[in-house]
Formats: sequence, structure tokens, C-alpha cells
Amino acid sequence: MEDNKLFSEFPPVPTEKWEEVINKDLKGADYEKKLVWKTIEGFKVKPYYRAEDLDNLEYLDSNPAQAPFTRGKHADNNVWDIRQDIKADTVEAANALALEALNRGANSLGLCACKVDSLEKMQTLLKGIYLEACKINFTCGKNMLETLKLFAQVVKDNGCDPAKVFGSCNFDLYGHALLHGNYRNGEEAAYDEAVELVRFAKENLPGFRVLAVNGRHFHNAGSSIVQELGFTLAAANDLLAHLTDRGLTVEEVASNLVFNFATGSNYFMEIAKIRAARMLWSKIVEQYQPKCECCYKVFINATSSLWNKSIYDPYVNMLRTTTETMSAAIAGADSITTNPFDIAFKESDSFGYRIGRNQQLLLKEESYMDKIVDPAAGSYYIENLTDSIAQHAWQLFLNVEEKGGFAKAIREGFVQAEVERTAQQRDMDIATRKTTILGTNQYPNLLEKMGDKITLDTRCCPKCACREEQPEIKPLRLYRGAEAFEHLRLATERSGIRPKVFLLTYGNLAMRKARSGFATNFFGVAGYEIIDNPGFKTADEGVKAALDAKADIVVLCSSDDEYAEITQQACQGLKGKVKSIVLAGFPKDMVETYKGYGIDEFIHVKTNVLDCLTNFQKLFGIGQE
Repeated sequence: MEDNKLFSEFPPVPTEKWEEVINKDLKGADYEKKLVWKTIEGFKVKPYYRAEDLDNLEYLDSNPAQAPFTRGKHADNNVWDIRQDIKADTVEAANALALEALNRGANSLGLCACKVDSLEKMQTLLKGIYLEACKINFTCGKNMLETLKLFAQVVKDNGCDPAKVFGSCNFDLYGHALLHGNYRNGEEAAYDEAVELVRFAKENLPGFRVLAVNGRHFHNAGSSIVQELGFTLAAANDLLAHLTDRGLTVEEVASNLVFNFATGSNYFMEIAKIRAARMLWSKIVEQYQPKCECCYKVFINATSSLWNKSIYDPYVNMLRTTTETMSAAIAGADSITTNPFDIAFKESDSFGYRIGRNQQLLLKEESYMDKIVDPAAGSYYIENLTDSIAQHAWQLFLNVEEKGGFAKAIREGFVQAEVERTAQQRDMDIATRKTTILGTNQYPNLLEKMGDKITLDTRCCPKCACREEQPEIKPLRLYRGAEAFEHLRLATERSGIRPKVFLLTYGNLAMRKARSGFATNFFGVAGYEIIDNPGFKTADEGVKAALDAKADIVVLCSSDDEYAEITQQACQGLKGKVKSIVLAGFPKDMVETYKGYGIDEFIHVKTNVLDCLTNFQKLFGIGQE
């Protein structure tokens, strides 16, 4: 009764009242432009959601562990595997890293078997690992069937019960085609190999999932979340159709599938993506009329994104991987791989691996995220995101089906073209700093030098070198969004030329500080030396200081009104004595006049920073990396 009395003091406020207040605060500004987020995924996100926005979401009627499994596969927990993917030059080194990972909290391993071509090497790789106590996931191998046979022999030799040995093989025939430009031995042979893998595992390793669809490839090529999900589902459905045509049952195929998604920095959207994936997969599998509910329960491994990782200010990557891991955990991923923070530029060591594991351990042991079933349930925002992503991904899935399925769509280049289109848009957002990559295209550490710390090919996918010269299928270009800016700064570092940027600050304190800060960030991302100043009383005083400092670039930093007082005089004193004179801002009515005085460049929030800095690099004879 007391509760009811308390709540009666706070009567519900209808949406119309909220909208009235919002429009009043906007003071005539356009509601859509100011408050509605138009996502790269192709749908709009409102500034707020209310209970009424859940009324038409049909999937909300289901509980956890019930079809369509939007809310996860577990009714009483949210447990996931802490997986660590091991990269090492030798099987001995890989084994040492694997044992360390298991002793320090991991319970699932990702192992590359490319160099495992004998029983002896497989035994060395797995030495000291109790195979019934952790999951083994083979991430790569020259011949996955042979790899699996060697593994099965080790299981037998170690006296393990094959039914208690769990793990997976990353056999992704479409992924191979999209990375390398062809199927390993042709498309038909690839399907046949998949059938062999499934049948071998069924007889010898019933706890192994031997088929994979790598949605993370789309993500790391710059796709949107909707494209990552839609194309992953299309690939999985095509695989299901082809393999059932070859005699496998829907149960045999579906129960062997692993979806490998990447999780990026778009926190809530990534949560919604994984929830939508389970819902849509249930919708697809239902059409095959399976006899076992296990077919609906797809296994999802979430790996932290490579696309958004940076070389510069690398510890920021720890923040990125933390939110990415949280997204995967809250969404109910079955397995999570948190990549080392320095994966973009060096072979990871014990420290990098430890941080990745501990991020997951903290979420389990201190935040108890493994105890709460579907933590996102009921969130008006996330539920609506889940629905929006599901609808748009489903439409993309149908588009692929209309083209004859995923295999035909990638031969025609449809999938690659769609991803490339989105990637170009994301690149432009980074170039214009609409999207911030902290420490790289915005807020750089001006004193940082990374050139001598790079020990790896800094491209996201060095596999490019393995591609066919004349591919059957156009490959996806895997890359990191930060690469273009990093190449500018690395070129500056390695050239031995560090241009001096002198900030000629004048007038209004707030405006000159704001614009000098903007100019510092602007030129700092290319590794230039920035000379800031407290402010000059006259243009001549600033010109003299700039020349005394032997500046290469002088940036005028003031208010639009006060530029009229100093621009002509400053240009007269600097023209021909410095490489370039720049004005911070864009006083539209005076641009042509200031160009006539000698201003070479205007830098402002709409500038394509990447193009502008590339031109400055050419001015100083600094080559591209």
C-alpha cells in the first residue's frame, strides 16, 4: 500500500508532454537534425524511447532459453568461455603461451595449426593440456581434416573420452574465398571437404563444431553492423542448403556451426547485433523443419574488433576492448576472445595476453555478468535497436537470396561492393573527423614515437600477399580505420623532417584558445612540432616571434571579427618567409579576400583533414609509408 501511495505522487507523463518540452528547448531548431541519429546501418535512432515503443516487438514474449533465443540459450546463467587465441612462430612457443593462458584464467584456446603437419608436432602443441578441461579451437590449418585427424589421435593417446572433448575448427570456405580470391581446391571440393569434416567429427569428436562463418571479416573490412549480420546469415544459410543437398541433415550442419562476429566500439549496437543474430538464425533454421531444438542454438564467438585499433596511443585500445568485451558478455555470446591491446603492431607478449584475459575475469568475478541472464532485457533502447538491426539485416539477407544465394553473390561481387561502399563512407567520416579515433585523428600524444616499436605488418590482413593475381572472387580488403592517419605520422617520423607549426594567437581569449587547440590537434596527428603561444598584442609581434622560431607553417588563431585586424598585416610579414600561412576557421564572406592577402589554407571542422595533411606532406617532401 505504501508503494502504491508513493507512486501515485508521480503520475505518468505522456509522450506529447515530453515532446512539447523538447521542442521548446530546441527554440525552433530542426528536431530531426539535432536529435535523431541517422546511423550508417541505414536506420534512425530516436533521442529517447518509452514503454510504448515496445508494443509491437513480438519477440519480447519469449523467455531466455526459449525460441527464438533472442534472450540467450541459458535460463539460469550467462556463462561464456574465456577464449585466448594464440599466435606464435613455433609449436613450442604456442604451447608455452597456451599453458600460461590456462593457468591464468582462460578455459578455451584458439590454436593455429598451419605448422602442425605431424603427430609429433600436434603432441608438442598440446603437451600438458588436459583436453577434457578446456576447449580447443583450431583457427587455421593447411588441411583442416588432417589437423582434426591428428588431434583425434592425440585425444585417443591421452586416454581422453572424445565425447568430453569440446572445441571447434575455423573451416570457413566462403571466408577463405573472400580473403584469398578463391576456394582452396574449388567450390565443389570445398563443400565435399565440409561434409567429410562433419562426418569425421560425428564419429570421432562429437563435441567439436567444425564449420564456421566469419562475420568478423566483413566487420574488419569496414562493413556496417547490419551488413556483418546480414551477410553472415546469408553465408550460413547457403552453407546449410549446399550441405543438406549433399546428404547431411539439417541437425548435422546446424549443430556444427560457429558464428565468429567482431565486436566494435558501438557499445549498444553490438549488444543488439548478437541478440538479433540468434533471433534471425532461428527464423532461418525453422524453414528446414529440424527435428531437434539444438539447431536453433547457434554458437557465437565474439572477438574484439581489429578495425578500430590504433598504433598510436595504444593503451586506448584497452578501453576499446573493455567496452567490446562488455557488449559481447551482456549480449550473451557463448565465447569471447579479447585480443591483446597491441595486436596491431607487434607480436603480443604475456602482458598483452594477460590484460585481455583479465578484462573478462573482471567482468565475471567482480561484475558478475556471468550470473545475470540477458542483462539487456527490457531496455527500451536496446530492444528497439535489436528490432531495427534484425529488420534491416533480414532485408539484406533476402536481397542476397534473390541473387541466388551467398556463393553467387560473392562471385558477382555484390557483397564486396556493398561492404566497400560502407567502408568508403566510414573512411570519409574518419578523414573529416566526424568519427574520432582517439590519439590518431584527434587528440594525439604530440611526444609519442611509435616507428621503432612496430614489428609486424601494420595492415589488418597481411594475408593479402597470399592472394591470387587473378582471383576468381574479388577479395575483401581487411584494414584498420586508423591506417591512413598512421601512415602520415609514421612517414613524418621516419623522414627526419618535423615541420614546425607556429600558432599566432591574437585577441579574444576564448576564441584564440579554441582555435589554437583545434590547430594543435589538426597538425599534431601528422607528427608536426607545435609551438603554442599565450597571445600577441599585435600582428607584427606575432610575425616576429614566428620568424624567430624558424616556423614552417604559421596558423592564425583568433575570432572571425578579429581576423580582419591582423590577417593582411600578418601575411605581408610572413609571405615568402614560411612554407605556408594557414587560418583556423572559415569566415565565409572573407575567404577570397584573405586568399588574396596570402592565406594558403583554411582549417575548420568540415575540412578533410587527411587530404589536407597529405598535401602538407607533399609540400615538405615527406613520402607516404
